[in-house]
Amino acid sequence: MTVTSVSFEPDTPSPSPILIENVQPAVDCGRYPVKREVGDTLEVSADIFREGHDKLTAVIRYRRWDEVDWQETPMRFVDNDRWAGSFELTQNTRVIYRVQAFPDRIETWRDEIIKKRDAGLDVGLEIREGLELFEEMVERATGEDRTRFARAMDAATAASSQHEAIDALLAPSVLQAAHRNRSREGAVTSPELTVIVDRVAARFAAWYEMFPRSAGTEPGTSGTFKDVEKHLPRIRDMGFDVLYFTPIHPIGTTNRKGKNNKLNPEPDDPGVPYAIGSEEGGHDAIEPGLGTEEDFRHLVKQAEEHGLEIALDIAFQASPDHPWTKEHPEWFHIRPDGSIKYAENPPKKYEDIYPINFQNPDWQGLWNELKRVIQHWIDLGVKSFRVDNPHTKPTPFWEWLITEVHRDHPEVIFLSEAFTRPKVMKALAKAGYAQSYSYFTWRNFKQEIMEYLVELTQTDVKEYMRANFFPNTHDILPYILQEGGRPAFKFRLVLAGTLSSVYGIYSGYELCENTPVSGKEEYLNSEKYEYKVWDWDRPGNITDYVATFNRIRREHPALQEYDNLSFLRANNDNVLLYIKALPEEGRYAMVAVNLDPFQPHESEIEIPHHILGTDRTDQIRATELFTGESFIWQGTSESLYLDPDQNPAMIFDLRVWEHKDYEEPCF
Repeated sequence: MTVTSVSFEPDTPSPSPILIENVQPAVDCGRYPVKREVGDTLEVSADIFREGHDKLTAVIRYRRWDEVDWQETPMRFVDNDRWAGSFELTQNTRVIYRVQAFPDRIETWRDEIIKKRDAGLDVGLEIREGLELFEEMVERATGEDRTRFARAMDAATAASSQHEAIDALLAPSVLQAAHRNRSREGAVTSPELTVIVDRVAARFAAWYEMFPRSAGTEPGTSGTFKDVEKHLPRIRDMGFDVLYFTPIHPIGTTNRKGKNNKLNPEPDDPGVPYAIGSEEGGHDAIEPGLGTEEDFRHLVKQAEEHGLEIALDIAFQASPDHPWTKEHPEWFHIRPDGSIKYAENPPKKYEDIYPINFQNPDWQGLWNELKRVIQHWIDLGVKSFRVDNPHTKPTPFWEWLITEVHRDHPEVIFLSEAFTRPKVMKALAKAGYAQSYSYFTWRNFKQEIMEYLVELTQTDVKEYMRANFFPNTHDILPYILQEGGRPAFKFRLVLAGTLSSVYGIYSGYELCENTPVSGKEEYLNSEKYEYKVWDWDRPGNITDYVATFNRIRREHPALQEYDNLSFLRANNDNVLLYIKALPEEGRYAMVAVNLDPFQPHESEIEIPHHILGTDRTDQIRATELFTGESFIWQGTSESLYLDPDQNPAMIFDLRVWEHKDYEEPCF
């Protein structure tokens, strides 16, 4: 066997003996960013080790993505070669972070000399080795640290005993200075990772969707932005944070759809807002029936004064009348006969919509135009976008677009409306979407809800995907709402807004609107195809229930977090029981939901001592937040009765009860 010699460059330092592995949090080994919100603490951990018993130390280095200089914070040894540390996320930006580890020669020396001294061994050579380490640090130190080293070295050299010399070199103030100035020779740095630090609104918000053209009071006539302004107090009083509009752009006339998606519209049919573009303009224009750009600016300002944020639906597609079809026909799919291909999802046909061809030769021009469209609406005050069908466009485009937008506008939130295959949905979240639609809309039974929520909030999916739970949309009227009526609308609302910290409803939900197209999960007489005038006070509405629920969410901090969810035992398959916990604040919200909209159910439920940090002898004050009633629980279980017509869901604030909390017993 022939051994081939390897030549090294002269004076090349030997490789560092330190290994850094499994740095967390990371998505796909750092290919994509993780997500957090302003005010969070990013906990970073890694496996860090080397051969033998020499000591090492580690730090987290971090900086804003638009800065050059690094900050750093120390890591601590946990166990089994695992190290951990953290730093505060104080700004809405992106932050680059990495782990750096290096040999800790000071600690290695200190550990060795103390062991030998305590064993009664001669440590003369070890003292000399220590002096050499300090001499090296003196050259690097400044100010008081340099003076402190010099004094310690002088004292050690003049010491009358080895013990006295050791005490001089190991004085606490000297060691602290040594840690600040120790050599980083042999340092190893992990690859860079990124965290997107979103506004808190990316994690905690309540969205309300509406067609602005349905804000009016005159049948057959479009509502306007001025009409929408009249609804702002109503929407605010229900407790919503975001008012999201379906597309507000000019609507094409070619192949316009009529009522209930008919191919032959009546002359006064307004068309589908997703058939974007006409002689009045395209994605940067406003449907004339809604008002002007100045009207829109005024609406955005008025919404802000009511504590609401306007979000826009962005649908990157075009009607046959869109200016792009004439100016850039190459941006579309051209068929062999020269015609442009319209959208299809067999057996459904969308003759009034042309999908965009992202693989066209002028793809760069297309990408820049779509970025310009987003920037146009940002300039008008929009900070949130619900993006229609992003899974039908290339994921690299979204990664580029969102990154480009965030360079100047990190406050912008993108919501992915992608009811699609799981891996595609997750890829869009990884690409930068702050929020994502989810399969919650179709999760109805106890076990499937639990399994899905564990995946979303207790696995690595939580690092990059925030599910915005919508129990209905303008396209989807689930069977549970069709069949379950008012009780289903109530308990699905509670599920959406407590299982997730960010949720939304489509207007009409508060009216329990549930008239379907027969045999389909679609609304009959949908306002996608016609003007609507709603009676917002009609009998059977749950407006007050929605307002109370949103108030509970605003007042209870445990309901404002996303991944603090744990499921609890309830011995009835129709009763779902879970808790959201903030142990550092001593706040706990427990939710019980009757998943059967037709029958009352009683269930024995677990008292979550293991989460509260209590035991069965402790008394727990349980305050039901819809009614304000308080109870004292003791032991391991309690019994709850949930009537779908009266209390389909209950939300409890749990606290350890102390008698001094009350002037008199609560029952």
